[in-house]
Parts: sequence; structure tokens; C-alpha cells
Amino acid sequence: MKPSTVDKVQRIASVRPYSEAEVPTEYGEFRVIVYREDNSDVEHCAIVKGELRDQENVLARVHSECFTGEVLHSLKCDCREQLDQALERIAAVGRGVVLYLRQEGRGIGLGNKIRAYALQQEGVDTVDANLKLGFAADLRRYHAAAQMLSDLGVGSIALMTNNPAKVDALRNDGVKVTSREPMTIVANDHNRDYLRTKNRRMGHLIEL
Repeated sequence: MKPSTVDKVQRIASVRPYSEAEVPTEYGEFRVIVYREDNSDVEHCAIVKGELRDQENVLARVHSECFTGEVLHSLKCDCREQLDQALERIAAVGRGVVLYLRQEGRGIGLGNKIRAYALQQEGVDTVDANLKLGFAADLRRYHAAAQMLSDLGVGSIALMTNNPAKVDALRNDGVKVTSREPMTIVANDHNRDYLRTKNRRMGHLIEL
């Protein structure tokens, strides 16, 4: 058997598979596996296409929840577009996974994210808004994604992201990332400054 994606997974807030079913989507049918954190009601999802066990260079997206973008179709971010693009690209090749993590607002939660939005209305960028609220610019963690990939038996992934720090974080959690696959972003009048901030202050590789 080929080595697992995760050689040594950090065991803080371990996640375990809880339920699964086939779900039809506009991009085709996906298998949705829900993982629950130990001693918690926090649930994450693996949205799977095709057979992944013992496979290498699996097309993957590690995606953090965004209620405002994905449910309300907010124009302030690019989260929904990246999620849709990931599902479409996975469907096109017939194999891959989106790991959907419940860490809204770069890890500060929905309520604090809306508080940050209020600061942004006053002219503060997304990084300084988090800092003014007493948070780091990005509190997201990826050990849950690493454990989910381990449970799925994935050998290595081609990660769809514009964020090199996410590649580094996953590798630090033991995930074998063989390549970074860029995401195409189209700016609008509401998210252009947000994207520039991600590029200039957070190191995201975005061409506007």
C-alpha cells in the first residue's frame, strides 16, 4: 500500500467520519462525508468525486466556510467563486475532493466577521479589521483537513489555492502537496480592495 498523505497528524481536536451519502449537484454527483470533531458538535465535510484511496496528485481544495459569500452571494469576497470553480474542475477530471472546514471569517466566527465588515465600511482593510478586534489576521488551522485526507487514504494532492501559506500549513500537518493549482479570480467593484489586501498583505498569488 502507498504511504498515506499524513505521516504524523496533529491530534488536537481529532475528527472522525460520522455520516455519508451521495448528493446530486449542478456539477454532477458527489459523495459527501461528514466528519465530527471529538468532544464537539463542530462538523466538517469531505465532498468527494471518484475513488481516492491510494491515489496520488488528487485534485483538492481546502475551503473554509463563508456564509456571506456562499449563502447570501455577497460580492465582498471571492469564496463562493472559488468553491464553485473547485467543484467544476473536479467534476471535469472525474476525481478529487473539496474539504469544507467550518471556520468562518478566517477563524473568527460569523459574528466577529460581521463586526469586521462594519470596520471595513469605515475604510479599514480586512487585515487591520481583524487586528482591531483583537484577532490575528488569519486564525485558520488545517489539521482537520489533514486527518480527513488520511482517513480517505489519499496519497498526495494537487492543491487548488492562491495562498502559499495554506500549502505550507498543510505540509506542516503532514499532507503531501505535490503542486499548487492557481484559482482564477475576477474582481468586482466590491471585492477589488479585498483582493488587493490578500495579495499585498497576506501573500496570495492573485492577478487582478
